[in-house]
Amino acid sequence: MIDKGQNSMELLFRISLRDRFLIVLILISSSLFAQVRSSMDTTLIRIGEEIKYTIEVEADTTALVLFPEGQSFQPLEMIESYKVDTTYAQAKYRLIKKYGLTQFDSGRYIVPSQRVMIDDRAFTTDSALVEVRDVPVDTTQQKMFDIKPVIEVERLPFNFIKLLKWLLPLLLLAGIVYLLFRRKKLKEARERQLPPYEEAMKALEQLDASEILKENRSKAYYSSLTEIVKRYIDREVDDTALESTSDELIDRLHLHKDAGHFEFDNETINKLEKIFRRADLVKFAKMQAEIGQARADRTSIEEIINETKDVLPEPTEEDLLENEAYVEALAKRRKQKQWFQGIGAGIILLVLTAAVYGSITGFDNLRDKVLGNEMRELAEGRWYKSEYGNPAVIIETPEILVRKEIETAADTKRVVRSGDYFEYGKFEEAFYINVITSTLTPESTEGQGQDLEYLIEITLQGIENAGGINMVVKREEFSTEKGIKGLKAYGDFNLKLPNGKIRKEKVAYEVLAFQQDQGTQLISIVYKKEDFHATEIKNRVINSVELEIRNTNQQKPKKE
Repeated sequence: MIDKGQNSMELLFRISLRDRFLIVLILISSSLFAQVRSSMDTTLIRIGEEIKYTIEVEADTTALVLFPEGQSFQPLEMIESYKVDTTYAQAKYRLIKKYGLTQFDSGRYIVPSQRVMIDDRAFTTDSALVEVRDVPVDTTQQKMFDIKPVIEVERLPFNFIKLLKWLLPLLLLAGIVYLLFRRKKLKEARERQLPPYEEAMKALEQLDASEILKENRSKAYYSSLTEIVKRYIDREVDDTALESTSDELIDRLHLHKDAGHFEFDNETINKLEKIFRRADLVKFAKMQAEIGQARADRTSIEEIINETKDVLPEPTEEDLLENEAYVEALAKRRKQKQWFQGIGAGIILLVLTAAVYGSITGFDNLRDKVLGNEMRELAEGRWYKSEYGNPAVIIETPEILVRKEIETAADTKRVVRSGDYFEYGKFEEAFYINVITSTLTPESTEGQGQDLEYLIEITLQGIENAGGINMVVKREEFSTEKGIKGLKAYGDFNLKLPNGKIRKEKVAYEVLAFQQDQGTQLISIVYKKEDFHATEIKNRVINSVELEIRNTNQQKPKKE
């Protein structure tokens, strides 16, 4: 019994040791699964320049990763904490966190190790040495000069041409406004017009209330008096009365009487003729009429108007209907005329305004404002500076590039460990850009890495596959503002659409290729060659290109 018990205890002890060993292996493997690396783009800067400090973590998809926050890099100052870039490769997440560091005093500084928490375990990076140098200023080599005296600048002559460009359109605009205002006043006057008889009586009352006779202005008095009676006859009897002379009007009244149109009394016509003759003597022979005679003639004119009103035939029902229809048709034509005049004035005003605006700001600008221009809106709108891929490409674009998933060929996986693809727009549109970054395998980095010419050829082949024909290709070296060298290919081509048609306008392109020990970076831009704003966008994007230079001596993590 004792032997059996001892054997059982030994077996239980052995099983416990095996289980403990397995547990330890599991814990070790789980801790080794998470990897933390750190790197810096440079260890030598001038005062105030930025150092890009990168922490890269490879961990399980379910792991919780916490990066350092706050000013944990002292004595260096953290000026910016960039967003975490997440990629997925080989069933693991690769998290890349970047910090912008700087120092404003010269000297050598140690970047302290940083703690990264993965679940409940802490990992630390190695510390690093950074040297900050002064900006060299050699006053012994720079000559000193006296302060220059004040220089009198001649006053520029007055620019009359520029004044005319502003003054003439304003005068035209003022003239149009005046005509429209005057037309409105005349329209209101026509709408307020009284019937012929009431208008004549009111005009006589206004003439009586005036001081013309007391001021011995016989000519003005008789001119007003004859105009009142002529206007009444013009509206009621003969529509040419205002345009006729005194003798012509008397003759036409006799013709109307003889034709039976109106039953005028000969005495009335003779009375009117005498007043017209006396008025002509006053107006043209400068005869001074007596006040009593003038008042008597005024009374006679009122009697003539009343007598004329009495002999006017009463309109029949047919005449009334015809007159009503005529009035309606006349009002309709008048309204149509007003519409046409208003539309014409509006068009003229619009054309003048467009001409003035176009002459000042340019007619291309006017066209863009009226019809719209997508490229101009992109060029003048908000821009975004972002990092894309690994190793990162930092560029400024009018819209944020979108990550696209691409399949990697089997033969490519031998040299490419991971790749990222970002793009904006479509190839056949006015502006298209893509960014491709790739991290190479250790086998491919043992030699000279990827040939830039080969990368350019692959990109150009992709343009041809997308419909580019008749390609013109030029190559030259390219350097970023920080001196990073690469290869540039540019030119133009014709685009063949999927339906087989070929666009006549040329499409331009520009490709930048960079290669590092750990990876490659490609930037491709396709845009309309003749579009000024598209070219402007391309230049701004190219000038903003910055690259992340990975430090080959990456630090291995240490576990606390």
